[in-house]
Amino acid sequence: MTAIQLKRWNISLGDGQPLVVIAGLNVLEDLDLALEVGRRLKAITAELGLPYVFKASFDKANRSSIKSYRGPGLKDGLAMLAEVKKQLDVPICTDLHEVDQAEPVAAVADLVQVPAFLVRQTDLVVAAARATAAAGGWLHVKKAQFQAPWDCKNIISKAREAAPDLDIILCERGSSFGYNNLVVDMLAIGEMQRLGVPVTIDATHAVQLPGADPRTNGGSTGGRREGVPIIAKAAVAAGADGVFLEFHPDPDKALCDGPSALPLDAAEGLLKTLKAVHAAVRN
Repeated sequence: MTAIQLKRWNISLGDGQPLVVIAGLNVLEDLDLALEVGRRLKAITAELGLPYVFKASFDKANRSSIKSYRGPGLKDGLAMLAEVKKQLDVPICTDLHEVDQAEPVAAVADLVQVPAFLVRQTDLVVAAARATAAAGGWLHVKKAQFQAPWDCKNIISKAREAAPDLDIILCERGSSFGYNNLVVDMLAIGEMQRLGVPVTIDATHAVQLPGADPRTNGGSTGGRREGVPIIAKAAVAAGADGVFLEFHPDPDKALCDGPSALPLDAAEGLLKTLKAVHAAVRN
């Protein structure tokens, strides 16, 4: 596995490169909050010398309940992400859910993300791959909760068939383990890297308890936020090339997936530790 480069931002990911931090909000709530979180995370990563990508979703289409908050939607959400990109001068990562979203998303996002539930949707993967390659970005693909790590070769094959020169990243985010639970097999990171691509860890979604939030009697996803640092550190120790994390100034008041989000005040300490673990492993 060799390193890939996002030339417009001078960011590299993979062998011999710094730990890349993809972090922000689970979902966009308003512009001021996005700027607050992005500005803080940019300052921390700059101090630590870690490449930073701001992450937030404009739409959470796979909610447990139809009443759950989904976000501002495609038009308003992309406008908000474009403003974050402009004001903070940072690359953007966001996910898409439909084929028609591929080109407008790739026009704003430097990392176009295919959600775990949708990685077997051939038309979506192909559209995302073509749009991302045309825009010069990276395709960030989350391994499905029901998928073996070595089976991700089929995702890579589909994307490369559509866009041969595309830079692809796979993301480990846990596997379904019985009902309402996920586990992370750290050996999966190396297995996916052997497919010839960099691998990140989504430590936030890996601690979800799908459809098991006691606050809503199963009407939303629960989580074990105390497990995020454990999974992040273990994954970096196992060789992950980047980390995917979600923060909120007050996670218990977040409009989506608060139980899995870390408080923004925890970012500096965790990222310092992850940098040290990454350095120890790579040395």
